[in-house]
Amino acid sequence: MKRILVTGGAGFLGSHLCDRLVGSGHDVLCVDNFFTGSKRNVAHLLGNPGFELMRHDVTFPLYVEVDRIFNLACPASPIHYQHDPVQTTKTSVHGAINMLGLAKRLDARILQASTSEVYGDPEVHPQQEGYWGRVNPIGLRSCYDEGKRCAETLFFDYFRQHALDIKVVRIFNTYGPRMHPSDGRVVSNFIVQALKGEDITIYGDGSQTRSFCYVDDLVDAMVRMMDSERGFTGPVNIGNPGEFTMLELAEKVISLVGGSSRLVFQPLPQDDPKQRQPDIALARSALDWEPKVALDDGLRETIAYFRQVLAA
Repeated sequence: MKRILVTGGAGFLGSHLCDRLVGSGHDVLCVDNFFTGSKRNVAHLLGNPGFELMRHDVTFPLYVEVDRIFNLACPASPIHYQHDPVQTTKTSVHGAINMLGLAKRLDARILQASTSEVYGDPEVHPQQEGYWGRVNPIGLRSCYDEGKRCAETLFFDYFRQHALDIKVVRIFNTYGPRMHPSDGRVVSNFIVQALKGEDITIYGDGSQTRSFCYVDDLVDAMVRMMDSERGFTGPVNIGNPGEFTMLELAEKVISLVGGSSRLVFQPLPQDDPKQRQPDIALARSALDWEPKVALDDGLRETIAYFRQVLAA
């Protein structure tokens, strides 16, 4: 049993990670400021003696005693991270500094939940970890993209300067139950619109691609990365290499939900990537990991979740 801190632990990904860690017998401290996270996501864990919930903003120092740290704190959808872009950058950068400082004091292993957004609108396809990216440093998405890039810089400088035991994963599009219904991400958008019988909004011509990883697969990869041997730092791409256009995803959702939703097209947002697909060769070789859940199966679980949410 280990004492494990999960920042952003009441969010979509964080709550599933807390489930996994508590289920494995660890003592979990979930920290969240509830900007995008929700107590509902972890309410079922509150009576468990191995789980503790704390309201805290990682832009301020935190003084606790733990063995490992998963740093997930940061809004991850454009609607939420663009709502307060300065705070988004502070969460990535100041949050990383505070969590790295805590890890250094405790000599604790720390994992950074980075993002495929560090690759920006890529010129290399699929994206490998050695690709440096093509990111606009002054655009509407920069608060998130550059904040996460700077956090990676800090992690590797702490590794080189202080020999800190770090792990970095780059998370590609992930979906599943507990996504926020209005977070603006494509899977939740399409499902909620289809369940309400509304038109499905596609930005651009629908030819842009994404790769969608079910949340259970993603959590499994994060735990494997945290448990990997010391000195293996990453970064490691974590995602499903299956690539789908927005049109293909919309058609799948309409087919699974039923109904008569039509497709409507809107202009593509600034700096929206045209292609996004992970090369997961490193995750396969170093972590013995690859995703198992097919898109149709994961969508069925996610649709069932949103049916309950919308019916409540």
